[in-house]
Amino acid sequence: MVRLAPKPLNLGDCERLELQQLINRHSAPQQVALRAKIILLASEGKNHRQIARTLEISRHTACLWRERWLSTCGSDLTIIQRLQDEERVGAPAKFNMEQIVELFALACSPPEDYGRPISHWTYRELADEIMKQGIIESISVRHVGRLLEEAELKPHQSRYWLTPPSGRGI
Repeated sequence: MVRLAPKPLNLGDCERLELQQLINRHSAPQQVALRAKIILLASEGKNHRQIARTLEISRHTACLWRERWLSTCGSDLTIIQRLQDEERVGAPAKFNMEQIVELFALACSPPEDYGRPISHWTYRELADEIMKQGIIESISVRHVGRLLEEAELKPHQSRYWLTPPSGRGI
């Protein structure tokens, strides 16, 4: 089986100097410095296997960063931008900030105000109530818990009255 040589990667003196400075910079993130080393070795004519052995990485990583570097040639990106991870694609946010704030407001109010015969909100009760009010079409009990934990809200530990049962002020 014939193996093709990787695409040549030619660097200008300025690019080579900037990559070397980036590698020598103590504050440079390790992944960015590693990618800079990959590009420098590739510009010296090393193939993916040689780069992988030298840097103790996979051939796939060496190939990926050579290809990514070559694909961004001629762009307006800086060298550091060319060595950054690409934006990761994911599902868009399911709830907007207004809906989340409504959930938090609900969690901070007494369940009795909503006709709930409970003394404290549970994640399940909050999920049911927020969907009943039509604020959020569908939300899992687990997701309600995650949102409240991120905001450090603990409705099960809240006291909803302004004066304690003894009649004295707080």
